[in-house]
Amino acid sequence: MTSRDLARALGVSQSMISRAFSSQASIAPAMRMQIMDAAAAAGYRPNVVARSLSTRRSNIVGIVMAGMTNPFYPELLERLTRALQEVGLQTLLFHAPPGEDVDGQLPLLMQYQVDAVIIASAPISSGMAQTWLATGRPAILFNRSVPGTDVTTVACDNVAGGAAVADLFARLGRKRIGFVGGRADTSTNADRERGFTDRLNALGLPLHAHTAGTDYGYEQGYAATLRIAPSKPDAIFYANDITALGGMDALRQELRLRVPEDVAVVGFDDIPMAAWPAYRLTTLRQPVEAMIAATVSYLTAHMESAAPPEIHVLPGQLIERASTGLTPPRTNRRRASSRSGHDPSSPA
Repeated sequence: MTSRDLARALGVSQSMISRAFSSQASIAPAMRMQIMDAAAAAGYRPNVVARSLSTRRSNIVGIVMAGMTNPFYPELLERLTRALQEVGLQTLLFHAPPGEDVDGQLPLLMQYQVDAVIIASAPISSGMAQTWLATGRPAILFNRSVPGTDVTTVACDNVAGGAAVADLFARLGRKRIGFVGGRADTSTNADRERGFTDRLNALGLPLHAHTAGTDYGYEQGYAATLRIAPSKPDAIFYANDITALGGMDALRQELRLRVPEDVAVVGFDDIPMAAWPAYRLTTLRQPVEAMIAATVSYLTAHMESAAPPEIHVLPGQLIERASTGLTPPRTNRRRASSRSGHDPSSPA
């Protein structure tokens, strides 16, 4: 059965059938239910491919991501796809290989006729960004930027976030301050480092030690911490959370240092693991929900009528936990535990 057959059987127009199967179309709820019931009884299913040929829209958004081993991005992907589905948009995920930019993925996206592309956690050249925009389809850089391009950007204020971490270390009285970065070619890394170091210099606290990993990851943070250790920092800002967690384990297990008594540690993102009791990591929380809302709002507006590029830079929030605040003395914890009949040094 075709939509024309179903329309004839119900005595309605073919466009009415199409509107009933579009979550964004205006149609009376009773009529939508009548059409859905009749379609189910007749075994009718709309042909999305055929519809895209006639409307020149697929209602599919391509999402390009790399670095999926970073827990921030799988969680972001789940929340972003859910928000897009709520406005009737489906998603197609393209994974950029580690260490590569998006340029090789965009021609493939064009073949799939996606209506828009969201680029997260992967760099893109300005030339390829302009090539994509020339197709008339929107592109959004999610938490990254490409200087010299007219591409819509939705990002956390990484510069201000880095500055907030510098202010925190100054407030804590730390003097030998280090920075552990990720990929040098990512705007997130560059902006966080710039905000951090510029604010340190303004406070009269020049950066004491610096190193960078080949990527953002637990192993990279662990190894980078061992490299920076000879400079004996008393505070380290890691460019993201998963790197900071690797760094904390290196400080405790390999170097036998206490966090935060010997070294205060701060990350960036606020992934769920950051709040785990084993870490209780102080971090700069990205405004993910607000960033997703801005992304979806721009996409839906652009699909109604072409919209000019927009820049959304949203403030993050410093979340202070135990990795920068002194914990109660060990003797106090033992005393409290002995009163409750539990010895914290014994296995659980």
